[in-house]
Amino acid sequence: MEGGELADHMGVLTGGIGVCHTYVDKSAALNKAVAIACNAKVRRPTVCNALDCILVHNQIAQAYLPAIAKEWAKAGVEMRCDKRALAILKQCHCERSEATSPASKLVPATDEDWGKEYLSLKTAIKVVNSLDEALEHIERYGSGHSEAIVTEDRSAEMRFLNEVDAACVYANASTRFTDGGQFGSGAGIGISTQKFHARGPMALKELTSYK
Repeated sequence: MEGGELADHMGVLTGGIGVCHTYVDKSAALNKAVAIACNAKVRRPTVCNALDCILVHNQIAQAYLPAIAKEWAKAGVEMRCDKRALAILKQCHCERSEATSPASKLVPATDEDWGKEYLSLKTAIKVVNSLDEALEHIERYGSGHSEAIVTEDRSAEMRFLNEVDAACVYANASTRFTDGGQFGSGAGIGISTQKFHARGPMALKELTSYK
């Protein structure tokens, strides 16, 4: 030390917030996409790997949004929708028999809803025109935690996996898999969104050195 100052800096592991997206591609299998989004949002909404924003390709939005809204309504999920998603769901709401289906909680999205970690039964929803638009949205608003694509198109799947910059990236799976126990690395102590030295779920190995 010189002049009372520390000669070295302390290394820090960043346990990042989880702003997790799921992109439903135009080729997605409808039932699979509904099940994955339900697991990611409803199973345990207060954790960092829960779904915060769902991006839906416009070619599947008319079929997918009413299907996921019906399932989420059973759990009381509030859906914060962009203009296109809101129009689709309001039309569906008017046509549906309220005696047979629970009402969806629909709220117009604001700029603050993108890039927000809800930690509750709330989800932002955006209709996108392409995989490119979905990738751009995730790049801008993601936290580097966990991102997922639901698709039956192998080329779209591989492009998403290769281009999304996050600790954990999934194809046809829920972001809730981001966990030390699920990865077989032991009890999860935290989840790192940085790239050095640990990235993703951290267990005892990531918090110790070796000799």
